Amino acid sequence: RDQKQGLEFSAEDYKEIDSYCKSNEIEWYASAWDLKSQEFLRQFGCKYNKVASAMIVYTELLEMIASEGLHTFISTGMSEHKDIERAVDIFRAANCSFELLHTISTYPMKDEDANLNLIHTLKDKYECNVGYSGHETGLAVSYAAAAQGITSLERHITLDRSMYGSDQSASVEPAGLKQLVGGIRKIELAMGSGIKTIIDAEIPIAKKLREHLNQE
Repeated sequence: RDQKQGLEFSAEDYKEIDSYCKSNEIEWYASAWDLKSQEFLRQFGCKYNKVASAMIVYTELLEMIASEGLHTFISTGMSEHKDIERAVDIFRAANCSFELLHTISTYPMKDEDANLNLIHTLKDKYECNVGYSGHETGLAVSYAAAAQGITSLERHITLDRSMYGSDQSASVEPAGLKQLVGGIRKIELAMGSGIKTIIDAEIPIAKKLREHLNQE
């Protein structure tokens, strides 16, 4: 807790973040852990809101966030279906758009705990978009999540994974983030439409490889 408190940004720090992001056309937002913090964030006019996994059970905070009407990312780590369902009900009652984030709240997460098939379970059960918030080491699980049809991906970023801190081992460095984004763009392209067709480049190949059939 002392470490987390020591890393808390001041109001001036947030203003610097806001100024930098706006100058570089970056949409930024933050997850509030109490009502006063959510009120504080309003001054920056962020486009999105975020509910941290630990706060999905904080009904009053969820109601405040939903009342703002901003698209909200709701992390689902450390929660049961009843917690997720209550959050979904709150946002739907407020007519506030949202998407769930499949999350395992361990740092770093073990690959065998990822349970990526839960992404489809959440989609089917709550009939909403589902993203993935990854706390694993490496990129493979995030690539696999991207192939599950997620609508958003969240990963922690750090300048140096060897730095002190509880989240460093679950983070990616700038080069890793670039690699992750590039890989996901390839996956999106490769997933295709799901409709069976013969592409133009296959036609001459098929003609050549089946040519002997016409000679029989």
